[in-house]
Amino acid sequence: MKNLTIEEAKEFLEKEGYYVGNLWHIHDVQGKFKCSDAEAQEVLNGALNNEATIEQIWYAIDVHGENDGLERIEDEE
Repeated sequence: MKNLTIEEAKEFLEKEGYYVGNLWHIHDVQGKFKCSDAEAQEVLNGALNNEATIEQIWYAIDVHGENDGLERIEDEE
């Protein structure tokens, strides 16, 4: 029943426009480090919200959008 609930949550978020195909779990951290669930959440938060990660995601969005032939929206100033 737990997996169904997770799948329902993912389906809801996807319908709302969120990408849910790559989710990270505390077990990803705990497979590398001895830590509590809370500590693993802190590691994930730091890893996924640091400036380098965010910049890389924006760069990859640009590259893949261009490679897919999407028309770029010009910034309004």
